[in-house]
Amino acid sequence: MDIFGLLPGFGNLAFTLIAFVVALSVIVAVHEYGHYIVGRWSGIEAEVFSIGFGPVLFSRVDKRGTKWQVAALPFGGYVKFLGDSDASSVRSSPQADPERARHTMQGAPLWARSATVAAGPLFNFALSILVFAGYFLIGGVAVDRPIVGDLKELPTVEATGLQRGDVIMAVDGTLTPDMPSFMRAVDAMEPRDVLTYTVEREGTEIDVSGPFPFPPLADTVQPQSAARDAGLRSGDLVLSIDGEDIAAFRELRERIAESEGTPVRMEVWRAGEIFEVDVAARSQDLPTADGGFETRWLLGITGGMVFETETRRPGPLEALAIGADRTLFIAQTSLSGLWHMVTGAISSCNLSGPIGIAETSGAMAADGLASFIWFIAVLSTAVGLINLFPIPILDGGHLVFHAYEAVTGKPPSDRALQVLMAIGLAMILTLMVFAIGNDLFCPR
Repeated sequence: MDIFGLLPGFGNLAFTLIAFVVALSVIVAVHEYGHYIVGRWSGIEAEVFSIGFGPVLFSRVDKRGTKWQVAALPFGGYVKFLGDSDASSVRSSPQADPERARHTMQGAPLWARSATVAAGPLFNFALSILVFAGYFLIGGVAVDRPIVGDLKELPTVEATGLQRGDVIMAVDGTLTPDMPSFMRAVDAMEPRDVLTYTVEREGTEIDVSGPFPFPPLADTVQPQSAARDAGLRSGDLVLSIDGEDIAAFRELRERIAESEGTPVRMEVWRAGEIFEVDVAARSQDLPTADGGFETRWLLGITGGMVFETETRRPGPLEALAIGADRTLFIAQTSLSGLWHMVTGAISSCNLSGPIGIAETSGAMAADGLASFIWFIAVLSTAVGLINLFPIPILDGGHLVFHAYEAVTGKPPSDRALQVLMAIGLAMILTLMVFAIGNDLFCPR
C-alpha cells in the first residue's frame, strides 16, 4: 500500500509543507554529508553537522566529537569544521598547535579544502544518478521491439484483440520491426477507432483488431498545470473538445494549441464515468532538441499508449549510465533555461521560488512515493548545480577562492573576503526575492 495515498491531497497546506520539508531535508542532508565525509577523509575535523538552522531540537555527539543536530528551521543546513568562526568555513580562529591546525578547514592543504567544498554538489549529483538508476533497475527500460505489456483500463481497449506478449509486426500493413518504425507508422496514420495489427503470438503471425495506440489519454498530469488545477488525473481519457470527438493525443495537442489559452470544454472518461470540465491552456516555454526553447500552449499532461510496452531489466552499469545521462540532461536544460531567461528569450516566470517548489513537492507526494522520490532526484540535481555557480557564499564561490589561491599562492585577504561574501549574500537574497515574486505574481 502506498502510504502517501492515505494522506490528504495536494490542496492541504500542512501536507504540502511536510512534503517540502522532507524533500529539502533529504537533499540538504546528502549535500552536507558530502562536505562532512570528504572533509573527514581529507583530515579535516567537523565540530557540528546541522540539518536546519536556529534552535536545536535534537542533538547527539559521536565518538569523533562531532555534534549531529536537527534545528527548528528546516530550510538548509551546514557543517561547521574545526576552528571555523562561522558555518561558512571562510574564516577560522587561529590555532597555536600546527598539528591541530592541519585538521581545520583553513589549515588543511588546498587540495583537501577544494575536495571538501566540491563534495557537496557532487553528492547531490550522485543522489540523482542513484535514484534514477534505481528507478530503471526496478521499473525496467522499454525493449527495442513493440511488444505489448499490460493493457490499460480504457473503453477503447475493452474489445481489443491484443494480448500481453504480442509482438507487433505491422500496423495496417506497415511493417514495424522496431519501436522507431512503429512510432513513425502510427504518426503517419489518420487517427481512427480501430486498426489492424499483425502480431506474432506463440510463434504464429495473426491479424487482430485493436484501438489507435495513442489515444487522447492523460498518462501523467504535471504539477502546477492547467490540467491539474482543473481536476484532471492520470488515466483520464478525453473524448471530445467543444463537442467534437477526438481519437488521438495529437488531435488533443493540436486543438489545445489552436485555442491559444481560450477555455475549452472537454468531455472526459474516468473509470467508467463521463463528465465535462472547462480548462484553459497556459503558455509554457519548452526545451527543444537543438538546445533552444519554444513557446507552446499546454494543458500540462503527457500522453501514453493504450498498453504498456514490454520492458527488460538493465544491468547495474547500464542503469547507472542511464541515471547519469538523465542527470546531465536536467543540468543542461536548467542551464539553457537560465541563459534564455537572462537574455530575455523566454519569460523569467519560468524561475520558481520556494513557494512553487513547495507546491510541486506536495503535488508529487500526492501522486505517490515513486513520483515524490523522482522529484527529489530532479531537485537534487538543481541544488547541486546552483551551488556550483561562482557566487561568493556558494560552494562555487569557495572554489573560485581556491583557484585564486592556487594561481597566486595565497588566499584572498580578509577584507576582500568580507566584501565578496557580502556581495554574494546580496545576490542570493535578491534572487530569492525575485523567485518568490514569481511564485506570487506570475500567471499560472
